[in-house]
Amino acid sequence: MATNSASETSTFPAADVDKELHPAHNKKLEVDSVSSDIATSKDLKEQEEATQKKKERERRRDAVQTLKTTILVSAVIVAVAGAAFAITRKLREK
Repeated sequence: MATNSASETSTFPAADVDKELHPAHNKKLEVDSVSSDIATSKDLKEQEEATQKKKERERRRDAVQTLKTTILVSAVIVAVAGAAFAITRKLREK
C-alpha cells in the first residue's frame, strides 16, 4: 500500500483542551473576521436604508407642508379680497 506524503506532512491543528472544555475561562475575545465583516456591512446597509427612508419622509413632509401653506395663504387672500369687495359694495349702496 502506498503512503500519501501530503497527509504525513500536514497534520490537523491541535485543540486547546482547556479552552474547549471551559469556554468561560477563555479571556481572549476571538472574532471571526468574515462574520464580523458581513455583520458590519449589514449594519451599514441598514443604517443607510434608514437614513434614506428618513430623508424621503422629510421630503414628503416638506411637500405637504408647502401645499398646506399655499392653500392657507390663498384662502386668506380670497377672504381679504371678499371682505374688501363687500365693504366697497356697502359703501356704494349708501
